Parts: sequence; structure tokens; C-alpha cells
Amino acid sequence: MALSAALLPEFDQEMANTRKTLERVPDDKFGWKPHAKSMTLKQLAVHLAFFPSWMVDTLDKSSFDYAPVGGEPYKTPDINSRKDLLDNFDRDLVKARKSLESASDAHLMENWSLLAGGKTIFSMPRIAVLRGMVMNHMIHHRAQLGVYLRLNDVPVPALYGPSADEQG
Repeated sequence: MALSAALLPEFDQEMANTRKTLERVPDDKFGWKPHAKSMTLKQLAVHLAFFPSWMVDTLDKSSFDYAPVGGEPYKTPDINSRKDLLDNFDRDLVKARKSLESASDAHLMENWSLLAGGKTIFSMPRIAVLRGMVMNHMIHHRAQLGVYLRLNDVPVPALYGPSADEQG
């Protein structure tokens, strides 16, 4: 079985769970944060909504420089509503799945690099980037968002089984 085919069921499940969580983000709580050192709900939700685009960049490019010398640093598009979050997520999700479906094992084993100002932060096989920096990272932030939802009395969706808000 190809690596991409092996990863697709997990990709589909985790992206569906992420979308289900993003669907709960309340527009009127975008500025809320649980602690002075924490991201706002909006910052966290926007970060989470753009993980499919990270997958596209990982699969379709050999590197990404988020602060290129002489160029504009990466800036997340301005998102001001749950609808915008979901529209961006859905658009990039289609592209990410297509890129993953067509990725050969050889392509997934090629190194990909994250750069800052032309300097390599890390370089590893694309498959490791997809699992670690995209999927696992996304799951981590989705769990954070679940806590934000709970602290705002927003029902937390059932993801791997029932949640306290969605029994059975």
C-alpha cells in the first residue's frame, strides 16, 4: 500500500474532527483568551483553520520561508467570522486531499524544509512533516480549542467517542 493511501483515512477523520470543532467557534468570543500568555480564541481558531494549507505547501513545495529575506513575512489572512474560518478550511482541505492522493512514496520521502530568513529551521522527509508538523500539531491545537469552547460554555463536539456534551 502506498504511504498516501495509508495516511488518507486518518487525514479524513482528523480533518472532519477539526471541521466539527471549528463549527462551534462563536463569532462573539473571537477576542476571548483564558490567560494573558494565551492566544485569543480567534488566533487559535485561525491557526487551526489553516493546517490544510500547510499540507498543500508541504506537498507542493520543497520548502517554506515564513520570513524571506527582502520579502514579506507570512501573514495569515484576516478572518472575522466562523463562516470565513470554515470557507478557508474547506477550500484548502480539497487542495490538501488532492495533493496527498497524488503524492508518490518517493515524493513523500523527499526532504522538505522550513526556513526563516533563509535559514533552515528544520528539514525532514515530507511524510514526517505531514505527521508531526501538520497532523499532530493540528490535533494539539484542536484540543486547545476544545478547552476554549468548554471555558465559554460552548458544547464540545464528540470526536473519538462521546463528549460530555454529546452522549451516545
